[in-house]
Amino acid sequence: MRYGVRRLGLFGSAATDTYAPEESDLDFLVEFEPTVLATYADAYFGLLEALERLFGRPVDLVIGPAIRNPYFLEAVERTRTPIYEA
Repeated sequence: MRYGVRRLGLFGSAATDTYAPEESDLDFLVEFEPTVLATYADAYFGLLEALERLFGRPVDLVIGPAIRNPYFLEAVERTRTPIYEA
């Protein structure tokens, strides 16, 4: 994939029946390939901008391996829907 994405998933309200298109942003969980580390910022912001253009709305892009809060991780995993996996 262009941005070196290993996994991409949707979570939060957009992955449930509480999604309100006129109000909600889209929450994505991403994991990059290890080879992307040298160009990490370019990959992150490039993917973020591409998703916002594609969907025409604000996007929150969360790096999966960076989540340290177990309560947040549990909430993410509860609603996560896989979109892409390399």
